Amino acid sequence: MKYSMELEIGIKAMLRNILDVITSTYFDFPKKKNIDAAFTYSVSVTQEIKWSESFENKKYNLAMASEMINKYVIMPGELFSFWHIIGEPKKRFKKGRVILRGKLSEEIGGGLCQVSGLIYHVSLLAGLEIVERHNHSLDLYTDETRYTPLGTDATVVYGYKDLRIKNNQKFPISFQLVQEQNIIEVQLRSPNFIKQQALRFEIVKDEATTTVRIEDEEKRLVSHSRYKVYTP
Repeated sequence: MKYSMELEIGIKAMLRNILDVITSTYFDFPKKKNIDAAFTYSVSVTQEIKWSESFENKKYNLAMASEMINKYVIMPGELFSFWHIIGEPKKRFKKGRVILRGKLSEEIGGGLCQVSGLIYHVSLLAGLEIVERHNHSLDLYTDETRYTPLGTDATVVYGYKDLRIKNNQKFPISFQLVQEQNIIEVQLRSPNFIKQQALRFEIVKDEATTTVRIEDEEKRLVSHSRYKVYTP
């Protein structure tokens, strides 16, 4: 079962890479480049790293992913792809908690969704173009225990669920992540000012699902998420 799943993931990753080349998307991905001292403006989001049984592994995974992402500058028109930068998780990361096919599990790379969620959230605040994003299937948290507003998460699954964000600004940007103890922060850095959007959340609940709509200041729908109710 494990090997068949790994084969399936490998095939999906290969097919996506081929599609990226055929559609020329591959050539829109950014290259490694040192962030310039002129990147003096920033929009930021800070989150707590919640304790779990795999807490140390999660901190390691977050630190490793942050180090990799921090090396990239996204030029105007280029496309940030989480998996294009991170690569296959089993090569660098440790086991952590994930939601797999609607159930809690432990897999290599568990916890990376906190990094992708941070980047997604700050991108919404900055008004960047969201090309691909997937919300989690379940909402595991209560209003007291969640570390990010409901609807600002972004699950990533190697091979077929990516986070892709286009730099629609006329200047370069860079996602810079900093981790200290149980706190992690993402700064969207740029050489020019980016106005931070005031996001409006609309949450509708019923017995089976929770739906979240997020609008920007112009009342444009920028995010739509639907979660199943979690029953332990």
